[in-house]
Amino acid sequence: MRIVFMATGEIAEETFKWLLKSGHDVCGLVTQPDRPVGRKQVLTAPGVKTLAQDADIPVIQPEKVREASALTQIKDWEPEIIVVMAYGQILPQKLIDIPSRAIINLHASLLPKYRGASCIQGPLKAGDSKTGWSVIHVEKKLDAGNVICQQEIEISPQETGGELHDRLAQCAPAALEEALRIFENQDVVEGEKQDEAATSYVPKLLRDDGRIDWNQTAEEIERLIRAYHPWPGTFAMLKGKRLKIFPPTEISSSSGKPGECLGMTHEGIGIACAQGSLVLKNLQPDGSRRMTAQEVIAGRAEALQAGLE
Repeated sequence: MRIVFMATGEIAEETFKWLLKSGHDVCGLVTQPDRPVGRKQVLTAPGVKTLAQDADIPVIQPEKVREASALTQIKDWEPEIIVVMAYGQILPQKLIDIPSRAIINLHASLLPKYRGASCIQGPLKAGDSKTGWSVIHVEKKLDAGNVICQQEIEISPQETGGELHDRLAQCAPAALEEALRIFENQDVVEGEKQDEAATSYVPKLLRDDGRIDWNQTAEEIERLIRAYHPWPGTFAMLKGKRLKIFPPTEISSSSGKPGECLGMTHEGIGIACAQGSLVLKNLQPDGSRRMTAQEVIAGRAEALQAGLE
């Protein structure tokens, strides 16, 4: 089948590699423009762009995919199917109408749960035991299209958002392969409607979303720290300055006033939560490097005694 791939995020690279070797006719890639990256703001291309160039696949990088020139080029490629994966823009109806068969999206959750941008962090934060990929028809309403197929994976104990991202990236090609096989074997692929009563929404995360609320339980905060690593990261306030907190942490039954420092030992810094407490082991004070708890204690024991906010 003639396929246009639309993607920007790193999570799409393994799937694009598979698609290039699948025997399908990949007639074009749509990705976002090169962006400045890192402290030195080096202009960097999306990884999928490099893969496409190496395979002599045409690439366009519109600032907005609704631009007339972009829509004209995609239409000229005459795709049967457009595959969207971590593209990062709202798709206009004029684009949705272009492919002769379908425009489909690979979404990294088991829909209808976790519609939205932070679908990888969502199940970790909630304490779910599984997640996976949903391949859906694209429609104007966010992540609401009929489900063509799903691939489930178990969430490992102590898994972080970054680790789950990487495992999902490796599993995604199988989900797309199954979906394309369905299209090859059926003239009309309607998919299954999502249960609107079971939906949940997880918005794009911002850096300040990682501030810890010690009025939550130790279990809730431990999951949050794992889910938000490496992005957006989690932090608390120590004497008015940010103190970044990294996994792993240890849940303890010790109790106290939320945010209270319950002890500082070679095992870590104990901080009370609404229920139970957390032992913090890896931290980064504002303006400093990442440190072990022992290193932080050595320089900031007096401040830590006052607790965290």
